[in-house]
Amino acid sequence: MQRRGAGLGWPRRQQQQPPPPAVGPRAAAMAPPSGGVPPGLGGRAACALLLFCYLNVMPSLGRQTSLTTSVTPKAEQSMAYKDFIYFTVVEGNVRNVSEVSVEYLCSQPCVVNLEAVVSSEFRSSIPVYKKRWKNEKHLHTSRTQIVHVRFPSIMVYRDDYFIRHSISVSAVILRAWITHRYSGGDLNVKWEDNLLHAVAKNYTLLKTVPPFERPFKDHQVCLEWNMDYIWNLRANKIPQCPLESDVVTLLGFLYASSGENTGIVKKFPRFHNRELEATRRQRIDYPVFTVSLWLYLLHYCKASLCGILYFVDSNEMYGTPSVFLTEEGHLHIQMHLVKGEDLAVKTKFTMPLKEWFRLDLSFNGGQVIVVATSLGQDLKSYHNQTISFREDFYYNDTAGYFIIGGSRYVTGIEGFFGPLKYYRLHTLHPAQILNPLLEKQLADRIKLYYERCAEVQEIVSVYMSTVQQGGGRPEALPRNQNESVLEVGGRIFEKAVKRLSSVDGLHQISSVVPFLMDSSCCGYHKASYYLAVFYETGLSVPQDQLQGMLYSLVGGQGSERLSSMNLGYKHYQGVDNYPLDWELSYAYYSNIATKTPLDQHTLQGDQAYVETIRLKDEETLKVQTKEDGDVFMWLKHEATRGNAAAQQRLAQMLFWGQQGVAKNPEAAIEWYAKGALETEDPALIYDYAIVLFKGQGVKKNRRLALELMKKAASKGLHQAVNGLGWYYHKFKKNYAKAAKYWLKAEEMGNPDASYNLGVLHLDGIFPGIPERNQTLAGEYFHKAAQGGHIEGTLWCSLYYITGNLETFPRDPEKAVVWAKHVAEKNGYLGHVIRKGLNAYLEGSWHEALLYYVLAAETGIEVSQTNLAHICEERPDLAKRYLSVNCVWRYYNFSVFQIGAPSFAYLKMGDLYYYGHQNQSQDLELSVQMYAQAALDGDSQGFFNLALLIEEGAIIPHHILDFLEIDPTIHSTNISILQELYERCWSQSSEESFSPCSLAWLYLHLRLIWGAVLHSALIYFLGTFLLSVLIAWTVQYFQSVSAGGSRPTPARASSDPTAPTTSPAVTPAADASAQDQPTVTNNTEP
Repeated sequence: MQRRGAGLGWPRRQQQQPPPPAVGPRAAAMAPPSGGVPPGLGGRAACALLLFCYLNVMPSLGRQTSLTTSVTPKAEQSMAYKDFIYFTVVEGNVRNVSEVSVEYLCSQPCVVNLEAVVSSEFRSSIPVYKKRWKNEKHLHTSRTQIVHVRFPSIMVYRDDYFIRHSISVSAVILRAWITHRYSGGDLNVKWEDNLLHAVAKNYTLLKTVPPFERPFKDHQVCLEWNMDYIWNLRANKIPQCPLESDVVTLLGFLYASSGENTGIVKKFPRFHNRELEATRRQRIDYPVFTVSLWLYLLHYCKASLCGILYFVDSNEMYGTPSVFLTEEGHLHIQMHLVKGEDLAVKTKFTMPLKEWFRLDLSFNGGQVIVVATSLGQDLKSYHNQTISFREDFYYNDTAGYFIIGGSRYVTGIEGFFGPLKYYRLHTLHPAQILNPLLEKQLADRIKLYYERCAEVQEIVSVYMSTVQQGGGRPEALPRNQNESVLEVGGRIFEKAVKRLSSVDGLHQISSVVPFLMDSSCCGYHKASYYLAVFYETGLSVPQDQLQGMLYSLVGGQGSERLSSMNLGYKHYQGVDNYPLDWELSYAYYSNIATKTPLDQHTLQGDQAYVETIRLKDEETLKVQTKEDGDVFMWLKHEATRGNAAAQQRLAQMLFWGQQGVAKNPEAAIEWYAKGALETEDPALIYDYAIVLFKGQGVKKNRRLALELMKKAASKGLHQAVNGLGWYYHKFKKNYAKAAKYWLKAEEMGNPDASYNLGVLHLDGIFPGIPERNQTLAGEYFHKAAQGGHIEGTLWCSLYYITGNLETFPRDPEKAVVWAKHVAEKNGYLGHVIRKGLNAYLEGSWHEALLYYVLAAETGIEVSQTNLAHICEERPDLAKRYLSVNCVWRYYNFSVFQIGAPSFAYLKMGDLYYYGHQNQSQDLELSVQMYAQAALDGDSQGFFNLALLIEEGAIIPHHILDFLEIDPTIHSTNISILQELYERCWSQSSEESFSPCSLAWLYLHLRLIWGAVLHSALIYFLGTFLLSVLIAWTVQYFQSVSAGGSRPTPARASSDPTAPTTSPAVTPAADASAQDQPTVTNNTEP
């Protein structure tokens, strides 16, 4: 068998003998004849020794490279070897044209092949240059061929105007080989097949040059000056890859999971970094990732599976990974396979209960899963399990979304989630994972709380057993044996609330707190919410934010509606040391939002209609009534006389508990029936038909209900037309007829019909469209939501949080806003607001403050502004019992709400302008508040902005843009003042002269007076009048002087001795003849 040279094992060299010296950076492969002894030496030992010495002593004439195989000198080639090939590269770097000297020898007619292959960050083994030629005549003779290898410009030059995207090359391999023409080598044979029949081959590596160290290419083209200038501005700007990591913190704060169908939704975008994104795509069928999360389990799953962390793809199917908890406490881990099927496994060990532990799952290559659990803060190892598979998993974490906890597909666990980290592109050993339990103090308090509550529940259970066996029964304990610990907690809570509702109820809080703690431990979590508010606001107890968080989380885990809304609001705004997290906020709000329509239909519990009643609105307060109030009695009188409007309003007040009237569905139905049967009012007929259909407080009567519904529809009531469609959909399953009525009702503007049409498309039963159409369903849901439909709003919030529909791009903030809007219609919240309003109307300040604080902490705006108003009315009460700055806190909360009233903005503007307690003056924020009030149409906002300008303040340009005041048109303060006063006057509701009109008039008078004072006419008139005044003064003095020097004629006195009455001055003599005048005192006799 013929033994080939060192190049046979390309790209790795064989090490049978040391390489002989070579000239230059060459690489060769030789194939000696069979036997291994070169011909011509006769196999003699002396000749072999001589050749060995020659090969090892001969000095090297060039640099030897470790990437090439050296060859023997030419003098020995023809005697020792048949086929070889090696080449010399003049320069080792990649150039546009690289000169390569190929030296080869063929023993048979052959084809010589030369190829350049490159690899980049995204692709590998890309051929960029190929050349081959035949050698049929010059056999057994060494030949040299000069080849000019030309590389693409994007590999050689920098980016310029013509080369926009040069590539970064990681490796360039230059390889050559020889094939015999009669053993598979031919010019028509493919390169890959040709290489397989090589008798000699070789390779070398060329040095690559980074893109920003390459020269610019001379394109022999002149650019226009503007293009050249623009290019030079960015020519030397080195782009930087975005700082991005594959480590994602899915959850950074504790999450209370109530075991219901709501959870946290997270969605991963694609990487901006090209290298990370390329790695992610390469691992779609070879997943390598790690999940690490903290858990505190209260119970194992009550259903078959409870959600922990799972992926939902774009087709609404489970993907990789999906981790669930079973009824027995095991982990159920499910993966989606490349071939389209699903595979699931279950751990051998169970999860610990009522203990914080960290769960780590590592997927390595789609075939091995490592599950590890560690207990406590010191991460004491609990269980480890490695699961191996022979299947390939499909893993694309951007084609869907992750859910933590429950969803509409599966309920969540009962307990708490801690920090959750996701390593998207690499796997780690549990010791390498950095995922500490950050909220350690809060986590410890949760553990201590449930340990204490276990003791309380045990004591209550033992005491209940003792009481039931014949002992004494305290009032707070159950009256019968069937009442549970939860009912005991409810009775304790009722007793505590009764003390809080007294005249000095706020003074009783400190003594009531222990009762509320016991009630909370018994599972009655209304008490938990009370404690959370007391500690967070410092209401008659020392303020303790951590303790407030504890009870708020406990209440949220117990599915207490107000606690969940409190948590959702705090995470939505990021206040009170709660981190800003819209996905986490959505998890809490969506839980209550989904319950709101159910609560409204059940009509059970302490519920009331949520009304927007502001304590500043005296007109609205006047119409609040009770069953013995004047308004109610007047409505009842009018309804008895047959007034349809009064009957409908009276029935609504009784059915929903509106305007201060206690809820009484039975009495409401009587008025519905009376109005429907005695009058022809379509609204009353429709309402009574709905009551008969659903059997709410009355026996169901479908036949009569249908008749009434048709009667109301015939009168043009769009609600009744929609009701007919609902009847044919629910009872007759006639979807075509249902769609017909719903399309008609939708044209009439009915939001319920829009929602129902969306349901038909979502279920795939719309007539003529056999398949599901989520896009069209989403459009109908959105239209229904804009009309105020609750279920339509819930679907829209779900689409916004998942982002699975193109028409609903992912927007977590908008999802929270829509879910919050529905949750704030919950009847249990309405009950608390109504109790606060009734207490305010009755003058019970302690009770009013208590219930408005409870309502305001859920995040509902109307209660926040009302509470701030109470604190303004009774500052002594707020200062005595609240640790927080009530006016500042709740007005500040309200202005960050959607639809906040303008007076709240004005109040915050005043607080920023004057400063308030610990808040210093801030004119910029004051201007922003006044501008928002002005934008809402409040004339006072325009007036206050104008006053600030009068005082010398400068309105920033972005505020002017906000108010749609063009700074180019109104470039001076006077011009801006005119515009503000004019808008203030136009927005003023007063018919007579308002401050805005007077300010506008005063401004214009000042302008007129200023214009007069600064005009040329006033200077002319002033000069003229001054000249006249001076001339008159001069003339006056001249006239006075002339009148005083006129001579008086002398008269002879009868008494010659009598003196004259006045002196006389004789006329002066001629000036030329007499120098001085002669003055005589009296005349001569």
